[in-house]
Amino acid sequence: MNTLRQFRLELTRLLQNRLTWLAILLTALSPIAGLTVYRPLYSSSDSGYVTTMQGMYLANPALAGSILGAVVFAILTVWSMDRLRRDGMETLTHAVVSPMTAALTRLGALLCVSVLAQTITMLAWLPYTVVKLGAVFDLESYLLIHLIFMYGAIPLAILSASAAYQFTRRVDLSLALFAAFAALSLTVWKEQWQLCWLNPCVWAVSDDFSNYRIFRSVAYVRLTWLLALAGLWVLSYLCVRQYGKGPLGSFAHNIRRFYRPALAAALVACSSLLYMGQPFVDRSTAEMDYEFLFCPAPLETVTCSNRYANVRPDPKTGCVYGQAEFQLQNTSGQEQDARFQIDPGYKITSVRANGADVPFSVDSYQAMGEKMFTVTLPAEREIELVIDYGGFPQEWNLVSATQGRPEISDTYMSLENHQLSPAPFDVLYTGETLPAMMDIVLPGHMTPVLFGSGSTELLKENGDGTKTWRMTDEGYSMILYAGDYIREEIPVEPADITVNFYYSRKHQSVMEAMDAAEMIRQTIAYCTEHIGPLSFYGDGTFNLIESRTSGGGYAGDGASLADELDFAMQNLSNGAKGGTPAQTTIHEIVHQWWGLGNMFDPMDMENIWSAEGLTCYTTYRIVKDLYGEAAAQAAFIDQWQEEVDSYYKDFYVRHPEYLSALPEQYQADIANSLWGIRRYSEMALEILKAEQLVGGEEAMDQILSNLFNRELNPEYPYLTYQEFLDACHLTEEDLNLE
Repeated sequence: MNTLRQFRLELTRLLQNRLTWLAILLTALSPIAGLTVYRPLYSSSDSGYVTTMQGMYLANPALAGSILGAVVFAILTVWSMDRLRRDGMETLTHAVVSPMTAALTRLGALLCVSVLAQTITMLAWLPYTVVKLGAVFDLESYLLIHLIFMYGAIPLAILSASAAYQFTRRVDLSLALFAAFAALSLTVWKEQWQLCWLNPCVWAVSDDFSNYRIFRSVAYVRLTWLLALAGLWVLSYLCVRQYGKGPLGSFAHNIRRFYRPALAAALVACSSLLYMGQPFVDRSTAEMDYEFLFCPAPLETVTCSNRYANVRPDPKTGCVYGQAEFQLQNTSGQEQDARFQIDPGYKITSVRANGADVPFSVDSYQAMGEKMFTVTLPAEREIELVIDYGGFPQEWNLVSATQGRPEISDTYMSLENHQLSPAPFDVLYTGETLPAMMDIVLPGHMTPVLFGSGSTELLKENGDGTKTWRMTDEGYSMILYAGDYIREEIPVEPADITVNFYYSRKHQSVMEAMDAAEMIRQTIAYCTEHIGPLSFYGDGTFNLIESRTSGGGYAGDGASLADELDFAMQNLSNGAKGGTPAQTTIHEIVHQWWGLGNMFDPMDMENIWSAEGLTCYTTYRIVKDLYGEAAAQAAFIDQWQEEVDSYYKDFYVRHPEYLSALPEQYQADIANSLWGIRRYSEMALEILKAEQLVGGEEAMDQILSNLFNRELNPEYPYLTYQEFLDACHLTEEDLNLE
């Protein structure tokens, strides 16, 4: 009986069995767990689970489906492989069909059934996902998330379970080995992104922008494990019992065909090469080497007077290629070694000084997401240094489990500092500032936004549908965000600035429906008048940029970054931040004053004093000013009081000894939920009580303004609860709500 006919018979047998269809049904239903009990994606809120729409209704279900689907197919695999032995038909069947052929066809049939199960799952969930995601639904993302996040684990489960059975020939031991292998991925390896074969390290997915970086990373891990487990399966294949021999005797007989062990070795070797040569994460030392970022002893005789770069990101590969030019002055009269910083994923292809090649060497040492290379400058006074470079930008290994920040696609780009161009490390400017110019080629529909006080202008339209933009700034650093942005100019009279609000075109209907531009104008005007102007306002303009989800925003000279989670529908319906999407938008903009990591200690997770309490209080005040006391009372004070009352009546708050008896994951979920209530609602009520005790709203405004504009302690620049109490001349007992 030939192999192809045997495969058809095995596949037909599987499809005629009710247990196979039960496995397919369970696989199709498994994403339900991602909507209810298993939500691995990061939540941006302490008050409830908040992530993007694609994260909530697509990625979380797919990730849950990967685990449950893998378990289901591992059980089906072992059950199918044990059928002949269980039914007492093994000897008779092997007299007709080679055990080696039978093992191969069983594996192929199981893989085909898994493809059928995934196809049914994708078709079954498509209407639900389309309805839930609405305007942010994207068919390509839907297919990629299901195929990479979910289905990617199922063949791995089939291979590992099949290999375990072929080694042991015991159902109980095979399932125990698979369970241990899965448990390693879910526990010991869960923060090691290359070892998570079952539950990939996916931190967040975007609605408004692209996810190609994380798609590539997860697909790479899946491929690495596929080759490794395929090699393991071929090795177990050599142990398939023949001629009444045991595993060792069968192995000795089966390796006579040299290509079999050679294939196993080749697969394992390729997997090892992929593991060691991964391009996504750098190899920085574990120590925090701050001297590696900030030069303690710059060169005294070498300076830089100008900087230019021509940058060409490749959306198809996610790589960056470019040429950087520096105008340097060497007054020493002799050769000088100058050091440069660059992204660890880039290679230096050539370095030329005044048209002639000069020697350079790349350091093997990497730290804090950077690497160095040294260039030998000639003994000439004026030097035009040209550096050709390129590669795939790598992320700092410290954040390897939360990849996705540097994104290069045809819909979105996020490139920071040395990901755009190398920069001198120990060379100072000739003057007080350094003129910097950079040309970048982007897809025609993308708009670049330079973070900070720099500017961008369209230089030319190219014949291939791309456009070349010129970015002008100062210094060695630039941060670029580019996407299909809509730009709204929002004049804010009290602050005497114009806010340039950049947000994704996918979010246009939501932004217009809640009149986000007006909310931003009113919020900035109110906070500027009552709290004080932001220190990072630019010269007459201020860029507010929506970025791909990355865990929060930050601010700098003339610009502020707003995470897309701030405008996600889950967040806009978060009752702890306001009763309407417009009020939630106010809440997120108020974080420009109370938050962004520059006001509260981000490492202090034990106290309820945080950015959220002051932000909720300030949002309440703005809504009261705009819509009246009754609306503010209903949307905020009543909500806060209800949450706090519920907190103190909670069973686990009254009986914490029972909380400690729960499984660790349930403890964490309950504790986070309760903690969010305290940080949002209880702290806001305490500040409201402080307002009443200090003499009213005007007195509290003055206190908060003084705290916001206080002179910072460079050793600990964060605002503490004790500082707030001292400013109010109150004690903790004064603000007790009981």
